[in-house]
Amino acid sequence: MPPLKFGFGQAVTRKEDDPLLRGAGRYIADAVPAGALRAVVLRSPHPHARFRIADLGKARAMPGVRLILTAEDIGDLGNMPCEGLIPDVSIAIPPYPVLARETVRHVGDAIAFVVADDVDLAQDAAEAIPVEWEPLPHVIGAMAALAPGAPQVWPDRPGNVAFEVAVGDAQATREAFDSAARAVSIDLVNQRVVTNYIDTRGVIAEYDGERYTLTLGSQGSHAIRDSLCEAVLRIPPEQMRVITPDVGGGFGTKLFPFREYPLAAVAAEWLRRPVAWLCSRSEHFLADSQGRDNITTARLALDAKGRFLALDIDIIADMGAYLSCYAPYIPWLGVGMAPGLYDIPVCHVRLRGAYTNTVPVDAYRGAGRPEASYVIERLVDAAAHDLDIAPDMLRRRNFIRSSEMPYRTQTGKIYDSGDFAAHLKRAQEIADWDGFKKRAAASRRAGRLRGIGLSTYIEGCGGNGPETATVRLERDGGLTVLIGSQSSGQGHATAFAQVVADQLGLPPEKVRVVQGDTDVIATGAGTGGSSSIPVGGVALEGASRKLAERIKRLAAEALEAAPADLEIDGGAVRVAGTDRLISLADLAAREGIEREQLTASDTFAPDLPTFPNGTHLAEVEVDPDTGAVTVINYVVVDDFGATLNPALLEGQVHGGTVQGIGQALMENTVYDPASGQLLTASLMDYPLPRAADAPSFTFETRNVPCKNNPLGIKGAGEAGAIGSCPAVLNAIVDALWRAYRIRDIDMPATPQRVWAAIEKARKAAAT
Repeated sequence: MPPLKFGFGQAVTRKEDDPLLRGAGRYIADAVPAGALRAVVLRSPHPHARFRIADLGKARAMPGVRLILTAEDIGDLGNMPCEGLIPDVSIAIPPYPVLARETVRHVGDAIAFVVADDVDLAQDAAEAIPVEWEPLPHVIGAMAALAPGAPQVWPDRPGNVAFEVAVGDAQATREAFDSAARAVSIDLVNQRVVTNYIDTRGVIAEYDGERYTLTLGSQGSHAIRDSLCEAVLRIPPEQMRVITPDVGGGFGTKLFPFREYPLAAVAAEWLRRPVAWLCSRSEHFLADSQGRDNITTARLALDAKGRFLALDIDIIADMGAYLSCYAPYIPWLGVGMAPGLYDIPVCHVRLRGAYTNTVPVDAYRGAGRPEASYVIERLVDAAAHDLDIAPDMLRRRNFIRSSEMPYRTQTGKIYDSGDFAAHLKRAQEIADWDGFKKRAAASRRAGRLRGIGLSTYIEGCGGNGPETATVRLERDGGLTVLIGSQSSGQGHATAFAQVVADQLGLPPEKVRVVQGDTDVIATGAGTGGSSSIPVGGVALEGASRKLAERIKRLAAEALEAAPADLEIDGGAVRVAGTDRLISLADLAAREGIEREQLTASDTFAPDLPTFPNGTHLAEVEVDPDTGAVTVINYVVVDDFGATLNPALLEGQVHGGTVQGIGQALMENTVYDPASGQLLTASLMDYPLPRAADAPSFTFETRNVPCKNNPLGIKGAGEAGAIGSCPAVLNAIVDALWRAYRIRDIDMPATPQRVWAAIEKARKAAAT
């Protein structure tokens, strides 16, 4: 059979784009039924306070008001779940109530849920609720929270310590530093960021007297249903249906439940009317979990030849006021990836979580892995500067060699495959690394500083599961795919159709992918950890292969041929080398063939994660008079094991890289320490990268097949966000180092921050 033009490895155009470009997408706000009641949440204006809600009679009697819920009304509900714990570490999880009871712990903490005929009436009633406040001392920032005498977020958690864990051999690490020829240290801030997907969260709740139906934007309907039913509503999952329509971005934040979901469910049950809550953009800043927010000290010991001897890292992770769903596990993921791509004989990593009076922190694209990559790649560049060794040479000298695979790191990760020096070399070739000095000289003549920076990253992902896929041949000859993975813009309908095509030979338009409905799809792991294709794709490939075998057996009877002599292509089953065939539609319509015979399922549960890796190379110009940074050139060479759809893959890398550029140059979540107020609570105050802030990318793959995955695939969805921040910052520091011997600068490298560093260096040089 000739190669398929729409199968594995082909750059098939996204089939889902046409309705979206025509405005026919159906997002959560489009799904609100006529006559639905609308809800708003009354939120705390204080970072820490005791409160009492006085008589609600006036607010409840206001025109159009149907219901006001407070903590007293929902005392039978459980707390919001914290499921992502650190293995073998005991963590005392503080209560995360659906509505705060007596005490609020961050600005935006929820204290009441108001339902009315429309949003304006609900907002009027929320503003009329009489609340008596008694402000309490608050603390902003993890370092301040861990300082002696700091105000306590939780009175029974002394010192604001949420958890503490260490990995590695502390004694061996100390001894290695004591005997090392050189030691390099760097202090880093990985600032807090806000997800900012295109469509904000929302939920539509309905209750028919027996079951709840929640329609909401998510990264996995089953995960949210199961968490809500088990932990919060305390009902069997069979009593709830969760439907997910189109989703405009998730980035980890839409993977888990939020308070508004059970509140809307309870309101719908009480009122026997559909209840809709839609999050405003400013409310998103106050209500949705945020990301990153680590403070790290990292040290590297080296011998006289520049070989790495030991790594020592101390991480303080700001958890916010509550432990969100996967919160402790996120920085723990970063601990595991701390050594990066390097052969480091011993290491020690200490991780502490701190409570602060801020919005809780949870998964954000990469979930701990970007933080780890940022630390090790900034540290290696600092070592290169201190030792006066070229950063690429220092990396090559210390890379894990491909001949050493599988390689077990000192944090217990087992890398199965990779050729790190090869993708570094290729990125340098594309970027004309050797010609940089001429370009830097030209920039100097124009009054600019030019820098070039590397980031060679590795991450562990593609290990979520199990995931089950079902494929069914329909009477019209098309195929239906049922799978619990959930697209939030990645292009699953196209990618999954390509997986099916390899076995069943149908073009994407003949494949219907069904996601996001717990009544239609039995199980689902959801979309997270770059696992949709490495896990869901494997399950789908297995189901498609089983269905192909069943179809051949059925067609063999119709064609009076042996199954081994048949091939499936172009919507028909054909006796190879002849014109004898039966269409899939005719086969499905044959008398006596049951639907079960035309359906196949398969489940895949990975034993180990995959380890995508690659090189990001950024070239920047800095205006020394204003501090403005322009990304001039950007090259990415990645090892994703195998490529299903090059076009979709490149789009994922571009998107993740731009998110990293946004964090590197502009994004920053700022709380006022004195008042505890969030100062960046809108897109007027929190800048996001635009097209003009991103360069034209050059992207290639240099794939080494993954030995941990049946399709050879390594996860790809988070990689761009993992390699980009250190590449951009290393390029900026390179420019500043060459001109002013500035060795370090924190994200975001805003014009003000860069200009201040230059002015400080100029004044120091003058004295």
